[in-house]
Parts: sequence; C-alpha cells; structure tokens
Amino acid sequence: MRLHRLAAASAALLLLPLTLGAQRRGRHSDDDFRRYPRGEFGFSGVYGLPSGEFRDYVRQGWGVDAHFRWNVDRSGILSFRLDGGYLGYGREHKRVPLSSTIGGRILVDLTTSNNILDVGIGPQLTTPDGPIRPYVNASGTFSYFFTESSVEGTNNEDSFANTTNYDDYTFGWAAGGGLLVPLGFRQDVMLDLGVRYRANGNVRYLTKGGIEDLPNGDIELHPIKSDANLVSFRIGVAIPIR
Repeated sequence: MRLHRLAAASAALLLLPLTLGAQRRGRHSDDDFRRYPRGEFGFSGVYGLPSGEFRDYVRQGWGVDAHFRWNVDRSGILSFRLDGGYLGYGREHKRVPLSSTIGGRILVDLTTSNNILDVGIGPQLTTPDGPIRPYVNASGTFSYFFTESSVEGTNNEDSFANTTNYDDYTFGWAAGGGLLVPLGFRQDVMLDLGVRYRANGNVRYLTKGGIEDLPNGDIELHPIKSDANLVSFRIGVAIPIR
C-alpha cells in the first residue's frame, strides 16, 4: 500500500509542473527565457546527524548527493527536483587470514560498511534573483539500508570479493531548505548550502559491531529495528542548465 501511495503522489507531482508550465508558457518574453535557466544540476558533500531513536545507535554519517531541478516557470520560482544520495554511517576494518588452510601466512583486509542509498522527488520554491537566493523543498523518498563486507589484498586498491550481509528499505518523506550564492569568479556556478530533515520511518539495519564472528566460521547478525530519521547538512555547487 505504501508503494501505491508513493506512486500516486509522484504522478500528481509530475502532472502539477506540466499543467502550471503550460499555463505560463505564453506569458514570458524571449528575454526572460535567455535570462533564466531551464533547470539546474548540482552535487554536494553531506554530513548526517541522526535524530530520535536513530541517535541512540548511530553517531553520525558522511556521504555525497546529487540533484537535478527542472523549472516549471521560466523565472525558476517553482521547480521539480530529483535527488539521489549515499550516506555511510559506520565502518569496521581488520586484517584476517585469507583462509583457515593457509593460516596467517597470507593476510587480507576485511572492511565492513553500513550504508544508506536514497532517492527523492518533489517540488521546490526558489528566489530567482539576488546575491543570496533562499529555497525550500519537499519530497517523497525511498531509502535502502545495507551492510556490505569486502576483502582486498594489503597492496590492492580494489576489493576482489564482497558480500551484502544485510539489507532493508523504507519509504518516507523529506523537507528542507538552503541558500544559493552566485560565485564571484563565475556567475553560472553557485555555492549551495542546505539542510534537510529525512523521515525514513521504521526500518531494520546493522550498526558497527552488528556482525558477530562465530568459532565455526559462521556469522550471527544483530539487526536493530527503529526509526532511522536524520538531519543532513549539505555544502556543494549548483550549475544552471540553459
């Protein structure tokens, strides 16, 4: 049912910009079209601060995100935004024997990481002009939580084996805002400073130490079930698409 509701909401959001854009298409001059961009592409570094129950189990997270924004009206006040991002919230590293048969003669690096992938889609309101341009946005979201272990040699940069130990997903919503500041050396590139609250809802996930190695070579998982809401702080650049 949640999937059906999200699909219906996304479809409604898609139709809204198209309808409004059609109503406004004849009201703007060619000068306005040349002055304002059709959309925007951007990418940012992200710091995630857990909120509520999630804060009891996770301290912080770091990641990256990217977005595409399509302007409904030519001045860019109302736009339609698509976001995608990655956040890592825990990492373990240790050196272990390649196999019990070889013993300790050949050691490899075992890394286990806890991660979140998310996508979101929804409207944004932006001040189109000025030295500082505030914006606010909201979106429906899909988040994928997964823990992955990988193995690489001591002198290797790439892993030669990896396994997804545990995963889960959830639907939710996000709301946030920020500031766009045109950079002096190039007006077509803007500094993007933003903050967003992500309500991921109830989900199962692993944290650091959530995988127990047993004497017989098996593992035992200790997942946590809780709300996984967080506040993300972003700093990046936004590039208009003309």
